[in-house]
Amino acid sequence: MSPGSLSHTTVQAPLLSFSNVSKRHGEGDRETVVLDSVSFELRAGGGIGIYGERRAGKSTLLRLAAGLDLPDGGSVRFEGREPAAMSKGERACLLRGPIALLTPDGWLPSPGETVMDHVAMSVGSAGLSLREARRRALGALDRAGVAGVSAEEMTVSLSPTERARVMLARALVRAPRLLVVDEPAPLPSLLERERFCALLRSVAHERSIALLVASEELSTLQGIAVLASLSAGELCSTEEPGTVVEFPRRRAAAIESQ
Repeated sequence: MSPGSLSHTTVQAPLLSFSNVSKRHGEGDRETVVLDSVSFELRAGGGIGIYGERRAGKSTLLRLAAGLDLPDGGSVRFEGREPAAMSKGERACLLRGPIALLTPDGWLPSPGETVMDHVAMSVGSAGLSLREARRRALGALDRAGVAGVSAEEMTVSLSPTERARVMLARALVRAPRLLVVDEPAPLPSLLERERFCALLRSVAHERSIALLVASEELSTLQGIAVLASLSAGELCSTEEPGTVVEFPRRRAAAIESQ
């Protein structure tokens, strides 16, 4: 797949780009290719939804996008810079500012922590006063739709839906330029999942945040500008917004020839 086949159609340079990225897990003869020559571009304010079955490599791709892992081949660039060329400290700074990562296991509040503290501490290292950090936290909580939760409520008492929205508020308070979301819908009902995914799209649109979302539920990705599938290490998309190809081209060709 050509690097531009997932490009958001604008003239600006990509915010995030993958160029022939490969990633392997394991060692020696037991090595598994998780990503194979993956290429795409995502621009500011754009959106890509990645559909794939469990263990298809979606989380690996997102960790590479967030700078948590480094590719074994090819290059990943964020705002023109390769995380592979950065120090560990520089890569860590990406996740404290321009990149926000939401994962199902990312809910890690401290004992005795209030909702306000949990969100405000996300900008605790930004040199802000406590008053300003709390002010921003309140704004982020309001935008994340946690209207029924007191800012002084203890985090341990929150429902799964409330936790998901507080996690989003914790990300938004840092004003990220890229929001990376792994399985956005581990919520108890279809209605709650749909509402949360609609919230993600709305917030990203109004704040010109690039959105990279991966899920094994295709329904949760509906509404994202470009959809792609990940299978057998390959990423594939059509040129038509809102459509998805469920088999990479090489695999589809093999099926058709049988």
